[in-house]
Formats: sequence, C-alpha cells, structure tokens
Amino acid sequence: MSIQYKNLDTLESYKALQARSEDIQKNVLLTSEGIKKANINAGGGLQYNYAAKRVDEKLIDQLQALADDQQLIEKYKDLLSGSFVNTGENRMVLHQLTRGELAGAVMYEGKNQREFYLEQLKRIEAFVAAVHAGEIKGSTGKKFDTVVQIGIGGSDLGPRALYLSLENICPPVMKAAFISNVDPDDANAVLSGLDLETTLFILVSKSGTTQETLANRNFVIEKSKQAGISGFDPSKHMIAVTSETSPLAGSSDVLDAFYMDDFIGGRYSSTSAVGGAVLSLAFGYSVFSDILAGAAEADKLALNSDIRSNASMLDALLGVFERNVLGYPTTAVLPYSQALSRFPAHLQQMDMESNGKSVNRDGKAVDYATGPVIFGEPGTNGQHSFYQLLHQGTDIVPLQFIGFLDAQINSDLDYEGSTSQQKLKANLVAQIVAFAKGSPNENANKNFEGGRPSSVIMGKQLTPKALGALLAHFENKVMFQGFVWNLNSFDQEGVQLGKILAGQVLAGGDDMDPALKAFSELLNI
Repeated sequence: MSIQYKNLDTLESYKALQARSEDIQKNVLLTSEGIKKANINAGGGLQYNYAAKRVDEKLIDQLQALADDQQLIEKYKDLLSGSFVNTGENRMVLHQLTRGELAGAVMYEGKNQREFYLEQLKRIEAFVAAVHAGEIKGSTGKKFDTVVQIGIGGSDLGPRALYLSLENICPPVMKAAFISNVDPDDANAVLSGLDLETTLFILVSKSGTTQETLANRNFVIEKSKQAGISGFDPSKHMIAVTSETSPLAGSSDVLDAFYMDDFIGGRYSSTSAVGGAVLSLAFGYSVFSDILAGAAEADKLALNSDIRSNASMLDALLGVFERNVLGYPTTAVLPYSQALSRFPAHLQQMDMESNGKSVNRDGKAVDYATGPVIFGEPGTNGQHSFYQLLHQGTDIVPLQFIGFLDAQINSDLDYEGSTSQQKLKANLVAQIVAFAKGSPNENANKNFEGGRPSSVIMGKQLTPKALGALLAHFENKVMFQGFVWNLNSFDQEGVQLGKILAGQVLAGGDDMDPALKAFSELLNI
C-alpha cells in the first residue's frame, strides 16, 4: 500500500467525526467498569487512562477509522525506516533510533545510523567511567564533581527536565546544573555557586555556532580568567556535543567531542548524546540506559495498529477530536509529582515547536486548527494558581494528569490520618472527578458545570525506565498528531526570523529597519 499524505479536512472519517460535536456526552459518567476498561499499557510500567474524556465506544471506533484513513502506523513505520519525512529540510527523523531499532538498518551515505548513535553512547559511557574514577581530572589536578550543560532550547529543556525528574531517586554521582539563557544573570547565578577547578562544562550545539551557547561559553571562559586560578585551563574543563562538521568537532578548545547529526531534532534529542552525556555524568550510564529502555518500550507499543492498545496514538487522536471538533485551543499538562516540575516546559517546546504550523508538509495553507497551546505546573501547586479558570472559566481546557502510587523518596509523615503522598493522590483523584462530573449549585458562583475532559498517565513510581516511557509517549503523540494534520512536525522555521533580526540589531548600521532601530535606542543597544 502506497503512503498518501492528505489534509485532515479531505477525509470522510474526519467529516463523520465533525458530526459528533453535538451528540457526544457532556458529563462523564465514570463508572467503575468504564474506568478499568479505559486503561492502556503505555510502557515502562505506566498506564494511560482516558475514562474521564468525553468519549464513547462509537467515538473510539471513529478515531480508529481516522487513524486508518491517515495511515498513521504506515507513516510511523516509514519514518522508522529512514524516509526523508522532514520535508522542510529534506532530512530523515531518527530520534527513536537512539534507543532501539524497530525497522531494518537505516543507512545514509554508507553509514549505519544505529551503529553511529550506539558508538557515541559507548564513547560517552567510557568517558563517564573515566571521569567518575578520577582518571580524567581538571587542569589543576582535582577530580570533577560537578557538570554544567550549556545549551538552549532542546539542548536544555529536555535534559534539564529529565535530570530534575531523577535527582531524588538516583543520588547524583556528580551535581548537575544548566545554563541556557543568554541573560548574564543566568550564567552568573550558576557560576556563583561553583568551584571551577572541579567543574566540567558541556557545550551543546549541533552547528557549533548557536549564538546564546557560544556567548555563555565565552562568559564562562572570561569568568575563569577573572578567578585567577593558577594553572587553570578552560579547554580542559569543556566537552562538546555537536555535529561532526561543526567548528567544535576536534577543536583544541574542548577536551573531547561527542556527536549527533541533523536527523535528531533538538526537542527530540534527550535520548541522544545531548541528554546522554549530562545524565550519565550526573547519575552513571546505567541510569541513562534505563531511560533508553523505557523509551524503546513505548516506541514499540506505538506500532500497534489497534487504537485501543496504542496509548500514544489514542492520546493523539483524542487530542485531535478536542482541538478540531470540540474547538478547544489549549491543553494543560499537570504532573502530580514535584520531580516533573520542568517536564511541562519540555513538552511545551516539543509540541508547540513541532505542530505550531499553519501550512502542510507541502507548504500549502491548511484550513483547520493545528497544534494547541501547551502549559502546566505540578499539582497541587497549580490548584492554588490557575485551576480556577480550568474549573469555571469560559474556555474548556483538556487536561493531561500524571501521577504515581509511590513517592521517589522513602520518607513521609502521617498527619491527620494520612501521609503526604496519600494527600497528593487524593487531590489528583478529586480533581479528575471534579472536572469531569462537576457539581451543580443554585448559587452561580459555586456552580461547577463539569464536562472538562482529562486523561491520566499512572505508574507505581517515577523511575528512569518510567521516565523514558513517559518521554517517548509524548514524542509519539506529537508525531501522530502531525501526521493527522498533514504537517511537517520536524522543522521549526518559526524560530529563525527573530534570530536574523537580532543579528541585524547587534550589527547596527543605517540600513536597519526603522522599528528595530527605534526599539534598539529605547533599550540602549
């Protein structure tokens, strides 16, 4: 069967779905049988449950028809086989290949891509072992005890979110910190608490020319010179994660370099050397290996053609129904786990940079809504912040809850008859039911209409393997939604214009756009 790329609004299965906007139930019944039936294996010990969504069995069948019409599994397999599905940049998309081989060998210019990624991970493993053993030391002879990743966007958000997710359950071998913003306050705040003699920096830039990353590298070098440490050599305190063709590759300015390529997009790079170096230095390579195993398990489950057994595909299609049929423009990600405090920020970039498009993969305008706005905060903090709007605001916001049976740290207190973890879970359960069923009240100010859809991803504990599966679930959800909307989810031209104009501002000159010049004068540039 040949693969055909079609706009969503040309499909008969989508037109049938559109008719469901009126007859789909508003309030969710949430029966015990329905809740159990709506549980799907998501990999890594996780379960995806959609019982609190506004769905019925007929709708699930209709979503299956849409998945089949749009050939979602065939397109996923095509991506895995090495097709150039990134039409904007004429590139393959291979982030799943960093954690497993689900198709035949993917070759490019005579190079086996899986073997290339594995080689880099093996080099990282050996380097990490040498650093942890004290065989590789800083320039003044002291053992490294801290690692700082310097990168921005996908070079920061994913690895930082994963590090914070595991620092409680995996005691760090080395402390980790991150510098991303070109704002000097960011670098100064991180550097102020460091001993430069025992700190190893990771420069992450695929091109080796990223403005913010190079500015922060130079900032670190200058600060080390100002420190006046006898015998200190910054080049002996820096490694790079970059492409083989970048200026950082083989440079004498770095201790070593580990490689990625153009087939790994920044926001999908956490399971490549981009996340592998910092997470392995922080926790040991075995922890990163467990993350890869969880992600690989979720990737394999995403190949199931039955939507009732494919958590990421069903999650994606329910999101399409809510976005395109019910007209909901926003989705909230609400982890009831403090360890996932930066995970919504990572998902925000991954989703909005991937599917925030108004033209299809052929560059033609689409006449339907695409990617939603993504935001979120951990519960229960969010309950005391923006849940008021979620419960009683004029917009309905679909909700993605994440929760775990056990805390990461085995130290809890019983207060008023329950532990803190039990209170956390009680709040999660209460919110799911409150959003779905509401609570009628004659006092309009206290009336909860309900019908606010949510799903929940649950696991026993947030372990490295569970984290890998959680990461891959959302990566694959975004991929499937891009296929449904007929988008290229793997380029990001929307971030380029601002970079170009910023360069013009810094270069100055009389031919600068008058508006740029006026604002530059206001900000004393």
